[in-house]
Order: sequence, then structure tokens, then C-alpha cells
Amino acid sequence: MILLGSTGSIGVNTLKIAKQFNLKIDTLVAGNNYKLLNKQIQQFKPKRVIVKDKKTADKIDFKKVKYGESAILNSIEESSSEIVVNALVGSAGIKPTLKTKEVGKKLALANKESLVMAGKFIDMDNVIPIDSEHFGLWYLQNDRKIDSMIITASGGALRDYPLKKLKTASLENVLKHPNWSMGAKITIDSATMVNKLFELLEAKWLFNIDKIDAIIETKSIIHSMVNFVDGSTTAHIANADMKLPIAFALLKKVDTQITPFVNWNKIKTLEFRKIDTKRYPIWEIKEELLKKPELGVIINSANEIANKKFRNGEIQFLDISKIILKIFQKMQKKNQMHL
Repeated sequence: MILLGSTGSIGVNTLKIAKQFNLKIDTLVAGNNYKLLNKQIQQFKPKRVIVKDKKTADKIDFKKVKYGESAILNSIEESSSEIVVNALVGSAGIKPTLKTKEVGKKLALANKESLVMAGKFIDMDNVIPIDSEHFGLWYLQNDRKIDSMIITASGGALRDYPLKKLKTASLENVLKHPNWSMGAKITIDSATMVNKLFELLEAKWLFNIDKIDAIIETKSIIHSMVNFVDGSTTAHIANADMKLPIAFALLKKVDTQITPFVNWNKIKTLEFRKIDTKRYPIWEIKEELLKKPELGVIINSANEIANKKFRNGEIQFLDISKIILKIFQKMQKKNQMHL
């Protein structure tokens, strides 16, 4: 396989699956974490290694290290590998996604921005999602007619935080996720609910469905649900372990236990909550965004700027949503003027 983003969480788990099932690694692509990348090179012995820049390339223990976006795109085109795992972060993942589809390779996709920003231009054939929620929706597909789909959210670090104090919530508060440890940006996106808004867009493109919604499930045991026209609902339930969707994306069929079963004696109860716009103001634009999914590129760009400003201490927590909503409303007015 060609693995884009090998030193991130998805990349590390992908290599664990590769080791477990003796899968060969053709290309490793990483950013600046040269220490971990060197260990991966030593263990998996790839044919190609690509990093972000020349400064990092000089620190890599590999004969012909390449760097930059063009090197990634060339490797996708030139490699004999038939599968690309795109676990790059942010807009850097879009061109590799488009190139993968252009050359007809299978795409195991963990890069949200590819669908949020360019879903309209991507053929979804041979695209397998590496995401707990979308994997769950994919897993539940069968011959019965579907009415609608639901994905779940953890609620983020501030789900129980006093509403009156949200405005002054610190970066430290926001990064204390109740269920797991992630990078700073995605943890903030979880707290604002922007990440779930993006996941709705992903589901819309992946499954060609308009009736898609989200609900908070505080244990993060139920990842997604499918409502069928007969009135029944099926849920995908599993311990949160990214190796499960990765294994299916790489192997198509999995007959080996990847994650421990859920221990219901420990879980005891499940709690569901509505996504309240008082706590998550960004949720106000959910329906409008699903009607005009091409505006996902605007939301993503605005969020990247606002998220970074919050991390840098330039704005307060609720300002993230305010900035995104303001830009979204401006774009709506421009569209109406053109019409």
C-alpha cells in the first residue's frame, strides 16, 4: 500500500494492521516526525519515502528520500500498489485523493477535507471510509431500503461545562476530551461540533443520502445507526478502535477479532443527548449546509483560521463558531445576490 500520513494516529494503526496481516508497504509519506518515521522505515522497509520538506528529508535514514506535494502525487501515479491510505491532515489530503481516483486506485480515506471541500468532484466508487461513524454506516448496509442515517458524537470536552462559562473556556479546558486523546485541532473541532458537521457532509457524499443527522452518545460505543423504511433501526456498536475500520478498508473481509467485545456489564447504561445550538452554535447551519454541500469549502477554511486563532490565544472559544457563522452568512447573501 501507499500510506499517506504514516506517523499520525491513523497511520500508526494502519501499520499495526499491516504487521498483523503481513501486508507490504510500498510508500511511506510523513510530515516532520522524522524519529518515528525512521523507526517505521527500519521495520517495514518501504520502496519509497516522502516527507514534508528538505529539512526533514536530511534527517531520514533512507537512500532516496523525496519531499513535497509533487513527490506524493508522482508516487501515487508511478507505484504498482493498488491501494492508497490517505491519512493526511487538512487540505493537504485533497490533491492526493483526486490523483488516486484519477489513476483508478482503491482509496482508504481518513482525510475529512477531501470530501468536505471537494466531495462534488470525487467518484465514490472504490472509496472506503476510515472513520468510526462512516465505517459503521458502510458496515450496516444491506438490501433493505434505507430511510435515514444517524451518526453519533461524543459531545466534546465541554459537553457538561456550564453554558454561562463557555465564553471564557480556556484551551486547557477544551483539550480535556472525556473519551480519548487526539490532536489539538480535532479536539477543538469536537468541542465546537464542527467535526460532526463535516462528518454529515462526508456521509452525504459517501452514501448519496440527504436524510442524515447526528446525536450525542456519551460513551462513544454506538458509532452510527441506520433507520430502515420498515421502522426498524440497526446500530453499529464496538469499542472505539480505529484498527477495525482500517482492517476492513485494507482487507475487504475480516474474519479475525480486531477489537475486544463491548463489556455490557461495565457499560450498564447509555445516554443520548440532542445537539443543542446553545452549546454548539455552529449546528444552526446544519440543514442549510446539507442543502448546499459545496459550501463545505468555506466552512473548512473559516474553521482552520478560527481554530488556529483560538489555539494561539487570539480569540475566545465561542468566537470560533461566531467567525464561521459570519462567513457562512456572507456567502449566503452573495449567492442570493447572484440568483
